[in-house]
Order: sequence, then C-alpha cells, then structure tokens
Amino acid sequence: MKKKKEITKALIEFIHESPCAFHVIENVEAMLDKEGFTSLSEKEEWNLEWGRKYYVNRNQSSFIAFKLPDEPKNGFQIIASHSDSPSFKIKETPEILIEDNYTKLNVEKYGGMILSSWFDRPLSVAGRIVIEENGRKSTKLVNIRKDLFIIPNLAIHMTRDQKKEADLNPQVDMLPLFGGKNANKTFLKMIAREVDVKADEILGTDLYLYNRQRGILFGSEEEFIGAPRLDDLQCVFASTNGFIQAEKIEKIAVLGIFDNEEVGSSTMQGADSTFLEDVLSKICYGLELGEKDYKSFLRESFMVSADNAHGVHPNHPEIADPTNRPYLNKGIVIKFHGGQKYSTDALSGAVIKSICKKAKIPYQTYQNRSDLAGGSTLGNISNTHVSIPTADIGLPQLAMHSAFETAGTDDTKDMITFAKTYFESCQSL
Repeated sequence: MKKKKEITKALIEFIHESPCAFHVIENVEAMLDKEGFTSLSEKEEWNLEWGRKYYVNRNQSSFIAFKLPDEPKNGFQIIASHSDSPSFKIKETPEILIEDNYTKLNVEKYGGMILSSWFDRPLSVAGRIVIEENGRKSTKLVNIRKDLFIIPNLAIHMTRDQKKEADLNPQVDMLPLFGGKNANKTFLKMIAREVDVKADEILGTDLYLYNRQRGILFGSEEEFIGAPRLDDLQCVFASTNGFIQAEKIEKIAVLGIFDNEEVGSSTMQGADSTFLEDVLSKICYGLELGEKDYKSFLRESFMVSADNAHGVHPNHPEIADPTNRPYLNKGIVIKFHGGQKYSTDALSGAVIKSICKKAKIPYQTYQNRSDLAGGSTLGNISNTHVSIPTADIGLPQLAMHSAFETAGTDDTKDMITFAKTYFESCQSL
C-alpha cells in the first residue's frame, strides 16, 4: 500500500475533481473501469457470472458496485457512504440585478452548513444540465474550473456586533456576487458555452456552488489535511480503494455510495430509497437464485455505514463526551447512540473491533454528550429497507459541514486497510 502522504495527496486530488455528487460518481466509475468492472443498467435483466465484477448507478449521483466470489457463498459484505456535501443549490432564473450595478445569484441551502464559513472564498459552479437529443432527455455534467463567485462579508465597521451564525439569513446574507451589470441574464449562457450547447436547449439544471480551494497538508509535521467536502468524500475515497484492493473475498462484496444523505436520504437515490434492496435482489436473480435465496443471503450479511465523525475540538474539548473522545490520527471511529441515530450495537460493534484487531489498526469510540443533540447517518435509514446487522463508523474530523474541514493524514490509510480487511473477512452474526 502507498505511504500515508501519497494517499492523502491522492485524496486531495479526488476531492478537487469531485465538486458535487455527480462528479463523485463519475470519478468512482472511472476508478472501477480501470479495474475491469462491467457497467450494468437497472432497466435491463442481469446475467451475472461468479468471479466477475459489476457496478450500476442511479440518477448519476448514487452508485453500487459488487464483486462476486469465484465460488457461490451466502451473504453480502457491504460498505456504504454518501456522495453529497452541504452546499448552495442555484435556483431557477438565478440572476438578481442590484441597483443597476451588481449581479448576484439566487441560491438556497442544501443540507446543514456552517454558513459563515462560506464568506469570502473563491467559489464556482458544478452539477448537470438536461437537454433533449434524438427525442430523449439526456444530461451533461458541468464543472466551471475558474473562480466565479464570492459571497462577500459585511465589514466590521458596518456591523460592530457581527452577526452570529443563527442570525445569518440565507436569502439575504448568503447570495454570491457574480459580476457587474453586464452579468445579468448571462448565467445560463455561460453554462451552455461550457458544455457546447445553446442556452435555449437547456431544459433543466441541478447546479451547486462549490469551494474552489484545493486541499492542503498542514501542521508541524503535515499531520493534518484541510479540504472541502471531507464529509463524506474521505470515506468514499478510502472505502473505494479498500474495495478495489480486496482480493480473497468469500461473500459478495458490495460498495454503496448514496446521494442526499445531507437532506434526509428520502429520495429515489438516497439510502431511504429501494436502491440497495433492488440491487441486492437483482444480484440474486442475475445468478439464477430465487426469493428464498435472497432472504437467506440477507441473514448471512453485514453492513458498515461509513460517514465521518466529530473529533475532539482543540478549542472546545468540553463539547465532547467525557469518556468517548476521538482524536485525529488515532484511528477509525465506531459510533454509538442510545436512540439508534447510529445503528451500532454490542454485536455489530464487536465485529468492527475484531476487524480492526485483525488489520492491526487503531479504533476509537464516539457518542454524543447526553445533553447535546447529534446528527444521524445512512446506516439506520438503509436498515428500514434492507434489515441486516449494521455498524456506523467514520474518520474523525473537525469543523464538520464547514466549507473547509480538517482531518488527520493517518486516518485515510487506516480506513483503506479496514475496508480491504473487512471485504476479505467472512462476517455475519
């Protein structure tokens, strides 16, 4: 395996080339194409062969890949993460002309974000457009690779009592500056030029602002990484690499990447959809196995939900739980929650610990302070559709949902090792 600094630089490049969920999936597909995976369509019947490797995507923003062992073996080994990150979605007819001098864009929040972290940063736009070709709707991905926007802060001289995070109004304070007067009514034309179509050919858009700042290594020994979208692209990158490296698999190895986790997962491509259930059942049918076999496979399966975790903050260590205190560069984090916001229990947690011991990598535990509400992730949500033993894990980070987050340079390598070991282990309860 590569050294941790090489891995971290590869992660930074992956994040830089993945400004939104659509590009995440495009880049993961490219990684698997190089490894000889076969692309499948949900619209077609699957004729699968043991020992082969396949993938399928839904909506261009969610993705499931799987490796079939050489010999039939009951059960699925699943790792799932998410492709989306908090951002601003650009509204329809977005230009707003201000006093005949400035043009700004009308945007709305996508997911929960630290709004103040988006001020005064170089931003651009990425996503997809929809056009009609030969009587069918088709899409083109967009990524304008230049500094286009800034959301300007209000000078301290004009607001001595600087607005607190809770006082920021997304409709007033968070609209990006696009240009002067001449920029009005040009946004869609600019997008059209980027993908070589005419503006009036564009029938729909899913476009998002993204932070243009490239990730960095920092710290006295370059022990930290700063980058946009570490939640959850660090887990996507590590899980994908571990999945690729896993060779001696006994059960069906499954890599899932779901969109819309940041807004509740309740979309046709989210973890609260039937996507995972549809694919797992279709795998069985494609292997000429029946409904009873599918149910039997589920009873012998295990799932890891991989989504980053809160590390102890150096300026506010008091916010962390008194006894469960993850630190950057101290290994993967096993997440527990009494109210089952995280799906880990004693049994599934024991499985994760045993894999870490087998892989000779450190692990930590995370729980919320009992007087603070925490977030949730896709593990318990996907369990409502595919009910199998599941554990929630992640990598420790700071400033989750900031426009620029912080994590440890050791931890990505540990997650790759974990994923490889997990897929090569025969886990079930």
